[in-house]
Amino acid sequence: MRTTKQFSITLPNEMAGLVKSMVATGAYATESEVFRDGLRALMARERATERWLQEQVGPAYDALKADPTRGVSADMVRARIAAERKALTGKEK
Repeated sequence: MRTTKQFSITLPNEMAGLVKSMVATGAYATESEVFRDGLRALMARERATERWLQEQVGPAYDALKADPTRGVSADMVRARIAAERKALTGKEK
């Protein structure tokens, strides 16, 4: 049984040129390797996002839902950012 699947794709010229360049410089042996490496990076990013959602966002949401007084208003966030910006640059918005 075959363990691969062939695709036909269309890319903008800039992306196609990048793929060809990566192969021409020897960074990759084939165009397929360029795509496989890109998909591995995408999969890693998706796993990291999912882990972040499960390990940080979910628990933070649950904690806020259990105790709404832990929340911060948008105005408070804006004021804090403005104060930090002013401290760093000496400028107000």
